[in-house]
Amino acid sequence: MNALGLVSMRLCAGLMGHRSVVNLPFLRFSSGMTLSQIDEEVAKLLQLKAQLGGDEGKHVFVLKTAKGTRDYNPKQMAIREKVFNIIISCFKRHGAETIDTPVFELKETLTGKYGEDSKLIYDLKDQGGELLSLRYDLTVPFARYLAMNKITNIKRYHIAKVYRRDNPAMTRGRYREFYQCDFDIAGQYDAMIPDAECLKIVYEILNELDLGDFHIKVNDRRILDGMFAVCGVPDEKFRTICSTVDKLDKMAWEDVKKEMVNEKGLSEDVADRIGEYVSMQGGQDLAERLLQDPKLSQNKQACAGLTDMKLLFSYLELFQVTDKVVFDLSLARGLDYYTGVIYEAILSQTIPAPAEQNGADEAGVSVGSVAGGGRYDGLVGMFDPKGRKVPCVGVSIGIERIFSIMEQKAETSSEKVRTTETQVLVASAQKNLLEERLKLTSELWNAGVKAEVLYKKNPKLLSQLQHCEETGIPLVAILGEQELKDGVVKLRNVASREEVDVPRADLVDEIKKRTL
Repeated sequence: MNALGLVSMRLCAGLMGHRSVVNLPFLRFSSGMTLSQIDEEVAKLLQLKAQLGGDEGKHVFVLKTAKGTRDYNPKQMAIREKVFNIIISCFKRHGAETIDTPVFELKETLTGKYGEDSKLIYDLKDQGGELLSLRYDLTVPFARYLAMNKITNIKRYHIAKVYRRDNPAMTRGRYREFYQCDFDIAGQYDAMIPDAECLKIVYEILNELDLGDFHIKVNDRRILDGMFAVCGVPDEKFRTICSTVDKLDKMAWEDVKKEMVNEKGLSEDVADRIGEYVSMQGGQDLAERLLQDPKLSQNKQACAGLTDMKLLFSYLELFQVTDKVVFDLSLARGLDYYTGVIYEAILSQTIPAPAEQNGADEAGVSVGSVAGGGRYDGLVGMFDPKGRKVPCVGVSIGIERIFSIMEQKAETSSEKVRTTETQVLVASAQKNLLEERLKLTSELWNAGVKAEVLYKKNPKLLSQLQHCEETGIPLVAILGEQELKDGVVKLRNVASREEVDVPRADLVDEIKKRTL
């Protein structure tokens, strides 16, 4: 019997004991197969066996996270915490306070706010009369919060998880469950001052995270609507055409045009006129030029948007961020609630996919957008019983995509990522000193020092020092019989191996001085 016959017999034996008869049309065994091909078919069969259950007829489930979600190990969480701290520090520097809202909302709260993306909302099973959905973003719950609590003035940040039934691309940082970091300014203020601050915040965060080259695209919904009007797009098709234009960062113009004509029912002439405008990029000079455009200058909405765009760039110049900001007429952002300025931060680099995740469609992918936002003056009024509007502008930082980049950088860096903040390990050089180690550890904890002790009565000194090297603990406080008699502690620098006797009364100050 050849090798293929033996494999086939073994596989068949593996399915014995199952009461159900299984049709396996997807398995393809032939005498010309390579070993790797056989391994693939074996893996399929073993997976099926696991799904059907073990040999005793019990169900055996596969341990895995749900599609579009992931676990984070201590190293990944340390990187994530560093990113969060940088972002929160920036939000606080700009005077924001924080709030929280429920992870699910009434379904009607979310319905009709996201345009074509509404199909990505997770609906929950009816649990006693209320139709609920998981929140899709943090902006709509914020608007509901303002209307419900009659708040007309707030500068807030909110960091929390949101949920979307999207097709996940894990290496690009696109998940079904992910964090958003939002900063919003609500209130009646002079034009473009809060909007400019939001762009300054994006600039500061991306610079401080050191993610590589980036640029921030800006546009205005009023300019877009004016552009659609002068190009001949019917009013009722503005939003759906806007969603199609929003795909220009992922699709070529020819494909976008095809969708406009074949799926959205525009004539080729209208689509071509839109194409002329959406290819334009520039700065304050482009806004001035478009104000002289024979068609756009006749549209009130477009003129208002272009005038504000000029004002925005004058403030951005004062904030010293114009080197990274570009006025781009192709930027659309598909969400229905935007009413004025919109913006999106794009990273120029690509990230290589990890070897174990490398697929044909996910190797060396570009990260794309890492932040986005805009002005939404009408959203709060949708929830207010009297329709009272609260002007709002904000930005959302795409933390998951940023985290993907930081994780890749950590993988290629020689620098070790610490997963704890322990300043000192309390160790002993001799036996029978557990009580003394615990006593000293307690003194350090009470003084606010981050300290550890190994959970063994008589650990070897070498084991204690190795623990420090493996976890990055910088100092070791060593106790011995002689140190106890002399009222000192031997303080050792793990990296340099330098040791010094420190009076016990001065130990806390010495540790803090060395680990600042």
